Amino acid sequence: MKRWIVCAGFLALVVGGGLTIGAVTAPGQWYAQLAKPSFNPPGWVFGPVWTVLYVLIAIAGWRTWERGAAAPMKLWWAQLALNFAWSPAFFAAHRTGIALLIVLLLLGTVGAFITLSWRQDRLTAWLFVPYAAWVAFASVLNASIYWLSQV
Repeated sequence: MKRWIVCAGFLALVVGGGLTIGAVTAPGQWYAQLAKPSFNPPGWVFGPVWTVLYVLIAIAGWRTWERGAAAPMKLWWAQLALNFAWSPAFFAAHRTGIALLIVLLLLGTVGAFITLSWRQDRLTAWLFVPYAAWVAFASVLNASIYWLSQV
């Protein structure tokens, strides 16, 4: 029973935290006026994608916590901090360059988590693969928006 309470805690932290940050830093007029690349997804895509990703991130964190894997757990916390820092940097502060640095660090951290987890718990590593793919896409999107804003 206790392990399911811990799982619920991870879900509440990640999904609740992510959705709260998303609501507080929701794209507004500034974002609507930005020049964006042709591959920018419609706005409605982001909510469902991030909700699914946050559930996968929470489950991976819970599984890592349950294993007592210290190094992957440190990476898990680092990726969560970077993840939660991106929206305020991009949407609230309008700092697309700083947000680009954050998302690139996030991508590296997610990749390192996958690599470290792979040997100990492949399911946990696989839970982060869609996240890595989305963060890679987000990195290209953020970089494109940054470059377009510099022209």
